[in-house]
Amino acid sequence: MHLNLIDWIIIFAYLAISLGIGIYLTKRAGRSTGDFFLSGRKLPWYIAGTSMVATTFAADTPLAVTELVAQNGIAGNWLWWNMLLGGMLTVFFFARLWRRAHIVTDAEFVDIRYSGKPARFLRGFRAVYIGVFMNAVVMAWVNLAMVKILKVMFPELAFFGHSEFELMGISISSHLLAVGLLMAFVAVYSSLSGLMGVSITDTFQFIMAMGGSIILAVFAVKQVGGTEALKAQLASTPWVFDFFPTVGEQSTGESATGILKMSVVAFVAYLGVQWWASWYPGAEPGGGGYVAQRMMSAKDEKHSLLATLWFQVAHYAVRPWPWILVALCALVLYPHEADKGATYVMMIRDLMPAGLLGLLLAAFLAAYMSTIASQTVWGTSYIVNDLFRPFINKKANEKYYVKVSRITTFLLMLVSLIITTQFDKISDAWKFILACSGGIGLVLILRWFWWRINAWSELAAMLAPYFIYPVLYYKFKLNFETSLIYIVVWSTLVWLAVTFLTKPTNNEKLKSFYSKVHPGGWGWKKIATQLPHIKGDSGYGRLFANWLLGCLLVMLSLFGTGKIIFGEHTEALFYFVLALVSAWLIYRNLKKTGWKKIVN
Repeated sequence: MHLNLIDWIIIFAYLAISLGIGIYLTKRAGRSTGDFFLSGRKLPWYIAGTSMVATTFAADTPLAVTELVAQNGIAGNWLWWNMLLGGMLTVFFFARLWRRAHIVTDAEFVDIRYSGKPARFLRGFRAVYIGVFMNAVVMAWVNLAMVKILKVMFPELAFFGHSEFELMGISISSHLLAVGLLMAFVAVYSSLSGLMGVSITDTFQFIMAMGGSIILAVFAVKQVGGTEALKAQLASTPWVFDFFPTVGEQSTGESATGILKMSVVAFVAYLGVQWWASWYPGAEPGGGGYVAQRMMSAKDEKHSLLATLWFQVAHYAVRPWPWILVALCALVLYPHEADKGATYVMMIRDLMPAGLLGLLLAAFLAAYMSTIASQTVWGTSYIVNDLFRPFINKKANEKYYVKVSRITTFLLMLVSLIITTQFDKISDAWKFILACSGGIGLVLILRWFWWRINAWSELAAMLAPYFIYPVLYYKFKLNFETSLIYIVVWSTLVWLAVTFLTKPTNNEKLKSFYSKVHPGGWGWKKIATQLPHIKGDSGYGRLFANWLLGCLLVMLSLFGTGKIIFGEHTEALFYFVLALVSAWLIYRNLKKTGWKKIVN
């Protein structure tokens, strides 16, 4: 593929701006780990929330959506739309609590909530298990998607006349080497500027990536003759336009009548279990990971709540339609292409004129780099704050820890690149992560609202799935949905038994936690009675109502936008009116709970 001069100018201008932001904020990030990992806790809601959205907008995301639409139509996106339920729970129940906890990482939560040697072990274990292992697997998945993109766009890519290289006995293709160079570039600006630079760069990159997605969607729809022509050309498979699957006994797929069906087990797994039971980056029950990092970096509790709410709206209601439209057009333009995910990149290659081609490539770079930057800064915060600092060197000054953080950023990226070389395909990695974290979600939620949860509860919930997953997968060969339900039931029974068979957290630690976070509710009644001067949170009925209204707001906005795109304006107006009513009710409830007085 040939890039014109204007394309290269756009790409290098984008890279220069990203690096410039990192250099500009270097001095500020170097003052302390609080500045490096949490931006000095001064992020406004619109920057913090947009940074969350940009992180979840990885290079593989539009490719994955394209595959889902090709296999199961628009309704196939319920595979990830169901996570809105957990995300909106975070908005109204947990955002203010994370900000109030005043910690650096969600792994540090262990230190203020639990006591004794189990808590100390759990904190270190989480730092390695999630900050290194799980984080590196996620980055490897994103790297492989970028490799696929480069292979489609630059099939003859070579460095110094070679398409294969060997490093430390590991074979690296020229495309993976190019991704490694991109990672090194990301490591430079993210290690210089910390979270503040990453968040501001994320905002710029999200605008780039979203703008590119919209431009591609416009060209794709124009290429097939408009939305009405698109419907006509896919008339033989009308189910691809359905927003909801039909629930029946048949497994997910096209039925004899042409209607997409989801099995009862799959429906229960996705909409009844997965969103609250499993840990997944960006959709952790109760918040966590880089989402918690952004909430804790917000100016105050109000900004934390608004940032997380904006994240849910942008993530589920704003972003999907450009990808879905391109995916539907790809079914018309590339009907026989085996790799459906790659057709998204083929649309860029084949439809974009000079200038816009460079812009779309820069948009893909933005999507990739924002995710890698956030994942590394987040993972580094675990390694330095929850492993190196408490276990290896407790007495160094802040500038020393910032230096270690910058070095760790590069090392974490190198580890993820090495892991990437060990995979040919990790399209099922998300299922592995969801299954092997089945059951932990309820502990992550209840640890805020029930005093009896202890460090052993969390450890048991994290480890229990690994005792049953191999049996279900290798011996009984159960599918993901059925396995998930069994794993969640098993893990829940295990952690409940462990909770009541082990000693509770030290009473003084519980009182300290309640004094700091004061979550309120019946689950803390035993501790609250000992602290009559501490006023716990109340109004959980309104919070629950806001959760339901928030889910309605996002879903109605999502489907209303879809109705406009496909020319069904009356239904679109109906959806948007209900969405506005939901937004007004949320605002009224927040006013009654005194949200304007939320400060730190």
